Parts: sequence; structure tokens; C-alpha cells
Amino acid sequence: MKALVFDQFGGPEVLEYRDIPDPEISAGHVIVKMKAIGLNFADIYRRKGNYHLKGMPPYILGYEGAGVIEQVGPGVSGLHIGDRIAFADVPFANAEKVSVPDEKVIPLPDDISFEQASSLLLQGLTAHYLANDSYRVQAGDEVLIHAVAGGVGQLLTQLCKAKGARVFGLTSTDSKKKVALEAGADEVMLYQEAWTNAVPAWSSDGDGVSVAYDSVGSTLMDSFAVVRTKGAVVFYGMSGGDPQPVDPRMLMDTSKTLTGGDLWNHVTTKSERIHRAESLFSEVREGRLILGEPAVFRLHEGAEAHRFLESRKSTGKILLIP
Repeated sequence: MKALVFDQFGGPEVLEYRDIPDPEISAGHVIVKMKAIGLNFADIYRRKGNYHLKGMPPYILGYEGAGVIEQVGPGVSGLHIGDRIAFADVPFANAEKVSVPDEKVIPLPDDISFEQASSLLLQGLTAHYLANDSYRVQAGDEVLIHAVAGGVGQLLTQLCKAKGARVFGLTSTDSKKKVALEAGADEVMLYQEAWTNAVPAWSSDGDGVSVAYDSVGSTLMDSFAVVRTKGAVVFYGMSGGDPQPVDPRMLMDTSKTLTGGDLWNHVTTKSERIHRAESLFSEVREGRLILGEPAVFRLHEGAEAHRFLESRKSTGKILLIP
């Protein structure tokens, strides 16, 4: 089969599209012929060598995608050749065929395309636990979302709006501001503007928002500054650098809450990942979750896709098509 591989860490130029052996079927697994593959920033980090990576050279990136079952291994029940499936956390996805453990399989309804599933699952599952577990968003809540024009940011905005919340978003450029407003944010400001003054003033009582979702890290203390008394900050990423240490006395004095978030603590069982995925599919089906048009590259154009993602010019999902 063909796969996008690399033998040493480095820039996009290390990626090669070449023949490698097909994965062998094994107990508890299915072989999936890939139809669409999601590209994520974690793939950039893995290619550079500063993020956990499965296997030995030649390395194969990719953890998210969708396709059709081609083989079913011993011990697998309820899955058949020809079934449409998707996954969000299976390694070696940048290939024509992938071995997928039974417990990681997410059945794909006929009305959800391979491209939609590969655009939605990893970022959508993240947005889902953020809005339902890290902080349970309610009607009337006022929410601050960092990096609001990113993949998670756009989906989180829509999930919060569907629950009846108001959303204030932060982003880096005017073009991304437009994207965030189109996704449903009520107000959006740029990071270089005086948002720490504007957010409390925007809130209904002037005391600040109910919750801030911070994936930037270096903005953590500013997030606390714009959250109301008894409000919450959800910290789930460090795209802008490490956060400052948090003084627990500040939390005590303001009755504010800090919680962390990591997707893999929330999808630890097959039933959990299927339940959350089905919830996302339902949101898409009912029109409450609208997916932007992805940027599509052929798998052999993987290096070009990596360059595009690293340029920070993308606002939607990037897909690789075998």
C-alpha cells in the first residue's frame, strides 16, 4: 500500500509518499480502507520529534480518519466487511489501509460523510467534553473562548450557542474574526486589543463571564481577570506558551475555579466515544453544528498540507485523501 512516511524528524520536506507493507489483520482488530484522514497540529509536533509518536522508522503520522472495513479479525463482533467507520485516536492513519482496534471503532451513519467525520471527531469530541464536562454550559451563561476561529473554537462556539449561551471570542486577525462571527460568536476581539477591559464590560452585570476556555496558556491569568466571582477557567492547551503559576489564595479570595482538560480522560471506553460521537452526529444532523468546508489535499501532497497548517492561514479542517 501507499503511505505518507518519514525516516527522520524535521520539516515538511522529510515526508515521503511511498510503498510500505499492508497492515496484517490481528485479533480484536479490523483493517480499514481509508477514505479521508484528518490532519492536526499534533502531527506537526510528532513530525518535528517533540511529541509522542508510535512505532519505529519509517514513521507514519495521523490518528484521525474514516473509511470502510476491508477485513475483520478474530474476536471482533458486530462489525462486518463493508461497514463505514471512523476513529479519532488510532495511529498510522496516513496510509491507504489502517489496522483499527475494535474498541476504537466509531460506526459511521449513512448520512455522515467520510469527510465530515474526519473533519469533526477529534476536535468535536474535545469541544463536546469542554461544554458538557469541564464546565456544563447552561442557557444564559456567558462564555469566553480563546482561539475562537480554530477548529475546536468554532465547534465549541456552536455547542455553547445551541445550549443558549452568549459567546465572546478572541482571535489574532480580522479574517479569523470574520470566521468566528460566522460560526455564531456574539462578539469577537483581537488579542492585540484591550480585551481584558472589554470582556467584563460586555457581560450582563459587568462582573465578567461565567467561564473562560483557555487553550493559549500564556493568557491564563488574563482569563481569570475577566471571569466573574464564582466563575471558572478551563485550561486545555498551551499554543501560546506555558501559563504562569496560579496562587490558590487567589482562587480562595475570588471563589473562582480552575480545571484542566484532556480528551483522553473523557473517552476511555468504547461506549463513551460512541455516545459522544453520536451526540455530535445528531448536532450536525439537526443543523446546530455546521462544519466549514475543509481544505483538501491528496495524501501524496502531505508535505504541502503540513506547510499550509504551519502557516496558520487555515481556519478550518485540513483533510488528506488517499
